Amino acid sequence: MNNSVGSAGRLLWAGLRALLVLTVITGVLYPLAVTGIAQLAFHDKANGSEIEDASGRVVGSALIGQTYDLPPKDGEKTPGPDLKWFQPRPSNGLGSNSVNTRYKLILSGATNRSGDNADLVKWVTDAKAAVVKDNSTADYRVKPSDVPPDAVTSSGSGLDPHISPEYARLQVHRVAELNKLDVAAVERLVDDHTDGRILGFVGEPRVNVLQLNIALKALVSKG
Repeated sequence: MNNSVGSAGRLLWAGLRALLVLTVITGVLYPLAVTGIAQLAFHDKANGSEIEDASGRVVGSALIGQTYDLPPKDGEKTPGPDLKWFQPRPSNGLGSNSVNTRYKLILSGATNRSGDNADLVKWVTDAKAAVVKDNSTADYRVKPSDVPPDAVTSSGSGLDPHISPEYARLQVHRVAELNKLDVAAVERLVDDHTDGRILGFVGEPRVNVLQLNIALKALVSKG
């Protein structure tokens, strides 16, 4: 009987020691090591790829999109876009933000439906009409054929922070007019913030909308 109790005690003590050792290694030392390596080697990515404005204030992440809307009017469920800013891809899930407010993500969602889905057809048709109307100015007319796909559909997650260079250039005349800027200066801004394919062949050229709008804000403040 005593031998049985002693054996059970030794087994319990061995199990407890293994638990304590593994807890320290996997629950403390390993997370600290991984965190330390991440902070040293990938500091920006480890902290969420945060983007700061000219004042050093964090206004969002390079990895998550934002919308740029006007303050909602009384009784208005969906605020209208603030057209002085470059607009992102459509999304039903992004919180309403701008470079002037604290970033707040609500949820994510996409416009993915079958190609002949009536809701999708209506969304795309309405979105294209809005893009044509919003981006046509007195001296620049947008044709429906000018509207790229990313201007009227969301990404799979609904959180894409990028738009195509074509969609960014489509917005140049409207942005220049509303901010009283030279069109050529805004075009240079888009060119300067267009990223090429990763390693020269992966993905497509893209423009980060938040980074572009921060640069636009700085350009407006100089003007």
